Amino acid sequence: MALWRIRATVDDRPGYLSVLTASLALRGVNILSVQVHTTEAGAVDDFLVDAPDMLAEADLLAAVERGRGRDCWVARSEARGLVDQPTRVLGLATRLARDPESTGEALRMLLGADEVTWRPARANPHGGAGASTMLLADPTGGSYELRRREPSFTPAEYARAQALVELAAAIARRDADRVTLVLPDSAEVVVRPAGPDDLAGVVELHEACSVRTRQRRYLTGATMPSPGRLRRLLDPARGTTLLATTGSGGAAESIVAMANLLGEGDEAEVALLVRDDWQRRGLGTALLRRLFGHAERAGYAAVLLHVQAENVAMLRAVRRLGRPAPVERDGALLTVTVPLASRVAPADRAVARSVTAPARAERTV
Repeated sequence: MALWRIRATVDDRPGYLSVLTASLALRGVNILSVQVHTTEAGAVDDFLVDAPDMLAEADLLAAVERGRGRDCWVARSEARGLVDQPTRVLGLATRLARDPESTGEALRMLLGADEVTWRPARANPHGGAGASTMLLADPTGGSYELRRREPSFTPAEYARAQALVELAAAIARRDADRVTLVLPDSAEVVVRPAGPDDLAGVVELHEACSVRTRQRRYLTGATMPSPGRLRRLLDPARGTTLLATTGSGGAAESIVAMANLLGEGDEAEVALLVRDDWQRRGLGTALLRRLFGHAERAGYAAVLLHVQAENVAMLRAVRRLGRPAPVERDGALLTVTVPLASRVAPADRAVARSVTAPARAERTV
């Protein structure tokens, strides 16, 4: 017995697939797996089969044609073809988590592409796939062009490939956002994006803050935010959350500040929580600058800050940003609105960029 891959288009009508499988069965061909790719021309069925050794490629092509299949493609397969598609995709996602720079190789392995090229020119917003060429938009700038002689690309393959590119871009952005800040008093903190696994550390941060500090952050009483609310802050639907940490990571890591950028419409709201012993050291101002940078790159029109009138430290941090900031007062609550200048995404980037280097250092002023 030998492993083969067979791809053929079948009319998307009741009973037509059974005719094709019956034609293969009459020749002793055992179907091990099948994927269905819906297209405008019909259903493209992708089979992994175990066929008798005496059957050649021409025999399999003839069997498919007798089974009402068309545009048939047949090729020998290897034992690794026995791995189902979801498992293969998860394996490639794990590889990208370790090395986002392997995106091109991951795409080649996912689709069996003959050639994968990254180009600085950005693809149209929706990309596209033809018979032998696929164009994928890279969210970080540029695009990937894939070529495969046969079989023809399908919409389902395009969707999988674009999702893989977007995953790699998200991982790259996460790593790029990890920096070491050197504060004016020479203390160092690592700033990185938050994630759901940070819940326990963020709860400890809140417990270590004074009642007054928590009130300034949430503009309410001294009650601790619920775990559900903290989870939403760590992984907002729109926006980002940054954490400032000390220690060497793992159990030795301590979260000393949390900065939230929460988007709604064309505006975003910013809020900070800095542990009492880390206040008035320039950390809040540094986190604000980073959040404003995120907001500009995301295309928000303005950033809002809701601040208690007596929170002089927060108001001073806003002034240090050197941006025009109209203030509206409602009793003891101030709303500061900071307009943002729109930015254009970079047209070019280096083809090879390192995202696995240690967190770079930045000195705050």
